[in-house]
Amino acid sequence: MQDDPFHDPVSRLTRDPATGHPRPPRREFKARGSFVERCPGCNLPTLNCLCPFRVRAESEAQVWLLTHPLEHHKPTNTGRLIRDVLPATQVFTWYRTAPDERLLALLADERFAPFVIFPDDQPDYADRVVGLEAVASAKREARIPVFILLDGTWRQARRIFRKSPYLDALPVLPLATARETRYRLRKPASAAHLCTAEVAAELLRQTGDAEAAGVLDDYFDAFNDSYAASRRFEKLETPTAAMQRLLARRVE
Repeated sequence: MQDDPFHDPVSRLTRDPATGHPRPPRREFKARGSFVERCPGCNLPTLNCLCPFRVRAESEAQVWLLTHPLEHHKPTNTGRLIRDVLPATQVFTWYRTAPDERLLALLADERFAPFVIFPDDQPDYADRVVGLEAVASAKREARIPVFILLDGTWRQARRIFRKSPYLDALPVLPLATARETRYRLRKPASAAHLCTAEVAAELLRQTGDAEAAGVLDDYFDAFNDSYAASRRFEKLETPTAAMQRLLARRVE
């Protein structure tokens, strides 16, 4: 598959992965696994390439990722899985002093009804908090609901939320779910802290895009299992149940 700079874990990139704009060089990526041979298509170790399981889906809602710059360099980032599954997904890199002009233009586009996905745990923005009915209302008005996901650690996400004035006028949609994370590649502070792909899947499911949610969930599980096995230097000889469902969709 064609190499995608958003999937490249090394830091020798000369252009921003989301915008293509020139950017200053970073130090070479030296995290664990940086010397593993990786597939240029999915960025997973070639031992358990994810490409055979990539399936695209359509949804009424869109996902826009506002990604912390450090996340682009992490092979364990799950935001990229959303873009693999949902072709309309937009990716923007967050810089505190330089908001992406593409994002600003899209936020002003009346075709879209954007919602910032963030917990409703502080009183100072309680007047902006909405529920799922707001998403349904946008659909009735023939507008495209957009879930803006703050793609980074919890600390980074809170900083993005607080330091992005162009988000201040947008409604805040908290995700209410009893789901516990299945993500095994990073240790969450709590089992209730879902990774980016899990949040997107739950939002799609709760707002009526069940099929797209199912594909994204299966793709996430395939990623989770493939990456975990590669860390153990094990080859997955038999596709998991999620992988089998994805393979079946590819031949439909």
